[in-house]
Amino acid sequence: MFRKLSKVYHYYRLRLENDKQTHDEDNLSGVSNIPQNIPTSLEELIEYLNKTFEDYGDLVLRKVQLGDDANKIVVVYINGLINKQRLNADILKPIMIYSRTTDLDKTINQRTLPQILMENLLPTFQIKEVTHLEQSINGILDGYALIYIEGNAMALQVDTKGWSERNVDKPITESTVRGPRESFIESLETNISLLRRKIKNPNLKIENYRIGEQSHTNVVICYLKGIVDDNIIKTVRSRLKKIKIDAILDSGYVEQFIEDNPFSIFPTIGNSEKPDRIAAKILEGRVAIFCDGTPTVLTVPYLFTETIQASDDYYSRFFLGSLNRILRTLAFIITISAPGVYIALITFHSNSIPLKLLLSIAASVEGLPFSPFIEALFMTTAFELLKEAGIRMPRPFGQSISIVGALIIGEAAVNASLVSNIMVIIIALTGICSFIIPPIQDSVHLIRLTIMLAANILGFLGIIIILMLLSIQMCSISSFGVPYMSPLAPFHKNELKDSVIKLPIWMMTKRPKSLIGDNPNKTRMKKRQ
Repeated sequence: MFRKLSKVYHYYRLRLENDKQTHDEDNLSGVSNIPQNIPTSLEELIEYLNKTFEDYGDLVLRKVQLGDDANKIVVVYINGLINKQRLNADILKPIMIYSRTTDLDKTINQRTLPQILMENLLPTFQIKEVTHLEQSINGILDGYALIYIEGNAMALQVDTKGWSERNVDKPITESTVRGPRESFIESLETNISLLRRKIKNPNLKIENYRIGEQSHTNVVICYLKGIVDDNIIKTVRSRLKKIKIDAILDSGYVEQFIEDNPFSIFPTIGNSEKPDRIAAKILEGRVAIFCDGTPTVLTVPYLFTETIQASDDYYSRFFLGSLNRILRTLAFIITISAPGVYIALITFHSNSIPLKLLLSIAASVEGLPFSPFIEALFMTTAFELLKEAGIRMPRPFGQSISIVGALIIGEAAVNASLVSNIMVIIIALTGICSFIIPPIQDSVHLIRLTIMLAANILGFLGIIIILMLLSIQMCSISSFGVPYMSPLAPFHKNELKDSVIKLPIWMMTKRPKSLIGDNPNKTRMKKRQ
């Protein structure tokens, strides 16, 4: 059923509306009748720009006269996206001073005005020649200053970006005890630079895309050439080019368009806000997808074993990392099954409970008006509401509300004989375990509810049926051609070194074969002597 729904979804989602349309860095959809080349007449150019940016209250066109009437330039930018000090110091001031102190007409006879600007006047280090009008308009919208020159069918794109941005800070959702404590921010250029600092390799390739019919958001894919599987790169490119939407405001938009199994409750695309973690995944053969305006970076392919992995595992001793992964695996089992097991025991299998424990449970549930399933449903819902309130409330109040609210509601529910003490303990343990595995925290809620319902109807038989269906689902899905349960299913002995049990790093001499395929560059390090 899931496969059929997935095929239908992909058919309608990935169908091209127009085969001739492509999304690359020079694409500017939504602007009609746009000339291909930049007009040589500044009057014609200004007229077109005013028409294109009609009702743009922050568009600035700064005209500058150099020598005679034939030497005119116009500097175009959007106020608020540029650094005015850099604009004045690197563009306007050098041009005006040069025009007053130099025999410009004689100099222009020897060299063209664009050459003079690029080679003698503009001190900024990032200057790019633009020959297409679409490119120049995209540059203006991206925060560059465009210099158009009379009589030249080209423009100079100068880097004067200067909007305010958040400083690089500690990660919010991926705290670590040991290791780097820096996270990505909302600036795409800063995020790429953070990654470049981790991987100083010319084979680290960056590919740019502009996605969004109205927003034209910059999306970048990063990978290591020679390590990544070419089939994965082709799949990523194909899916990105087929995205048709008005705006991309976060990497979550991209994730929903390119994931393999949209109807699966398990995520098949990873995400992180830590540069060191993204760098490690790229070095294993994965592809990172950056989206301008968001600190969360996507990684593909994504395997289930990654849900129990954390950065600290690689920065500490191997036995401690292995223990932590075993605890996370145990937490996953507890958080999805604990309420269901309790419901099944009380409802159908009370004879399996030791006598003393059974007497204690009987004393706890005596006089309760609701069944164990209703108790669990009530407490689970209350816990999720408190957690959501703690997230949405301002930070100074959020933690107080979640902690105090849980204590008050739990104590009041027990005193009012609505739930038992044991149920409060089980739900609290379930909630704590769900926080240990944040990558699939959203999925465990649905799994837990399904197991609770099955346990209330069929007892342990219902739990076993649901777990079997989940296992079948997990073994049948894939992420960009890689089986989701690899290296467990299909079984890869060599890749078990970095799965539930983590061996020392010096023993992980090979890259995961499930990721790099038949790539000959399999060796990550030489064996320890």
